[in-house]
Amino acid sequence: MAGGGDRDRGDDTRLVTAGRRPEWTTGIVNPPVWRASTILYDSVADLRATARSDTHHTLFYGRRGTPTQWALADALTALEPGAEATFLYPSGVAAIAAALLAVLSPGDELLLTDSAYDPTRSLATGLLRRMGIATCFYDPLIGAGIADLIGPATRAIFMESPGSLTFEVQDVPAIVAAAKARGVTTLIDNTWATPLLLPVIAMGVDYAILACTKYVVGHSDVMLGSVTAAPGRFAALRETSHQLGQCVSPDDAWLASRGLRTLGVRMRQHGASALAIARWLESRPEVARVLHPALPGCPGHDLFARDFRGSSGLFAFVLAGGDDAARAALIDGLDLFGIGYSWGGFESLALPVDPARYRTATRWQAEGPVVRLQIGLEDPADLIADLAAGLDRFRAAT
Repeated sequence: MAGGGDRDRGDDTRLVTAGRRPEWTTGIVNPPVWRASTILYDSVADLRATARSDTHHTLFYGRRGTPTQWALADALTALEPGAEATFLYPSGVAAIAAALLAVLSPGDELLLTDSAYDPTRSLATGLLRRMGIATCFYDPLIGAGIADLIGPATRAIFMESPGSLTFEVQDVPAIVAAAKARGVTTLIDNTWATPLLLPVIAMGVDYAILACTKYVVGHSDVMLGSVTAAPGRFAALRETSHQLGQCVSPDDAWLASRGLRTLGVRMRQHGASALAIARWLESRPEVARVLHPALPGCPGHDLFARDFRGSSGLFAFVLAGGDDAARAALIDGLDLFGIGYSWGGFESLALPVDPARYRTATRWQAEGPVVRLQIGLEDPADLIADLAAGLDRFRAAT
């Protein structure tokens, strides 16, 4: 599932044009849904010749994809300047697992940011540990100091910037430089920013991972993941993924391709609304601090200002005192915010989170409970009014 498109064009243009090769659209706007398991051949000789060839972008068997999946992978690759190709997965967690298994073997060590998504941590302390792969968790703000943690068994460094719950911004260029100096592979979960806000392959990262379930799909109705590889890195990823039997539904790929076309305009709205609401929350006495990378008080903000092209719609805030019951009173009565996992859709979400449960190398301390917000596409003034009423309930419960 390789890339294409004119990467010299602007992001919005690439979002509209990428993945729409003439041979896949045959005169219509959108690549159609090609559903297939069995592929028929003209002869035994044809079957054998195809089996011996590189089946990349070639109909071979349904698990290897059809133009529907190739079109989405092609478009995602085109969004990462300098990338080689992209492989699709049935979820973001599946993408993370395949990428790590492509580069790690028994006896290896993984360096994993302490602010990582909980399923990533669970993979490291579960399956990878059972395979004989050790994990060392590191402070997300370590920067160039990561060099001191790289040992003879270190094979990969996994980043997530900003972190899932506490939003620390990592020094990706410094970590990549330290890794390259020692021949260590770098991977990053780039779901928060997407390539539109942080083109990580151009920054030297080897594997860029997206939970496409979030912003790429954008409508909270598809589970999907992707890994985009730097030059020379795709073959190992594809081989591992084929051996794992990874594939995605053409219907899900088609929905993601459709969502991708509006990613640029949606991200701008998510980002603008979230930043307005974050700044409003900073003014509230019930809020101790706001964890939004674009705000000066967020850990790693200087790195955000240096490296990112903008912000997205996910951030958190720490309440000033109170307990879990008071936090629940805030969240339970919200009208426009749903209560649920995931994010990146058009609807706003509020979630109680407890970062201290997911720390190994660093200690999380806060003035009160934490609420994570996904800011959707509603009118921000309406969302602020909803949150104001929620903070009133929190104050009364406290």
